[in-house]
Amino acid sequence: MKKIINDPSTVVSDALNGVEAAHPELKVDHQNKVIYRGDSPRHGKVGIISGGGSGHEPLHGGFVGLGMLDAACAGEVFTSPVPDQMVAATKLVDGGAGVLHVVKNYTGDVLNFEMGAELAAAETGVEVVAVVTDDDVAVQDSTWTAGRRGVGVTVLLEKIAGAAAEQGRGLAEVADVARRVNANGRSMGAALTSCTVPAVGHPTFELGDDEFELGVGIHGEPGRQRLPLVPARELAELLVEPILADLPFDSGDGVIAFVNGLGGTPLIELYVLYAEVARILAAHGVTVARSLVGPFITSLDMAGASVTLLKVDDELLGLWDAPVRTPALRWGI
Repeated sequence: MKKIINDPSTVVSDALNGVEAAHPELKVDHQNKVIYRGDSPRHGKVGIISGGGSGHEPLHGGFVGLGMLDAACAGEVFTSPVPDQMVAATKLVDGGAGVLHVVKNYTGDVLNFEMGAELAAAETGVEVVAVVTDDDVAVQDSTWTAGRRGVGVTVLLEKIAGAAAEQGRGLAEVADVARRVNANGRSMGAALTSCTVPAVGHPTFELGDDEFELGVGIHGEPGRQRLPLVPARELAELLVEPILADLPFDSGDGVIAFVNGLGGTPLIELYVLYAEVARILAAHGVTVARSLVGPFITSLDMAGASVTLLKVDDELLGLWDAPVRTPALRWGI
């Protein structure tokens, strides 16, 4: 294992020190491992928090800032944050208008966020609403979930719901926007290699040089099947066609097309894949209204990619285009 770390046991804490040094507009509660906006809480604004295991950066801490998240809880690598972290984050961002919890559909995340919301409400009286993302079409159930996993749509939801909250919308309306995004988004991923968790020191699973895993999860969970390696045009079809069939997406629909790198795939390959995704969508009469390409929800050093399609209307597009200023997404400022 070759990694730029000091010690596997301190990698999350050390990374949070780096976030604080690199982004002075953000603050870090080191005791609770929470990244939050330096201007929190914003009076009268719905607060939005999320979180999950570390190793998926920039998810979630890289999306804290104007127009997106107010705080993010950092668990240990591939391990859910604990309820005390959610309580701390909720208190930090509560401006009196309630707090939205964005939760990926992994059993630990769902249970711990649920407990954290109950504790926060009991201690402070804050109103908390949770929206769970479950956009992965690869599998119905896995070791880590009951139902579909929450993956790429999480990024799009945090941006769009964050814009709604920034506009001053109430908690119920912000939560409804978040639910609409989740309901209209679908994702599928593929891995070319495993990742290596620092505390483990060896790859999570083995793939042959001529194999890839279709439908892999962001923690290395198994997908639909293991297949011989194929060119990008065929990989795009294996990722996009199940997404189009699942919702379904119809001719004339507009989408945000998100091609995501899982951590170990260079941008040149992601753009090769995006070109093939765009070709397939055009053949189906689906219009790309906006695009996003890059490593935004990763799995440490895993080589691979995922595709997320979000069906959008004028309102969702307007919220997507609204100003955002975070370490990982920034436009309109």
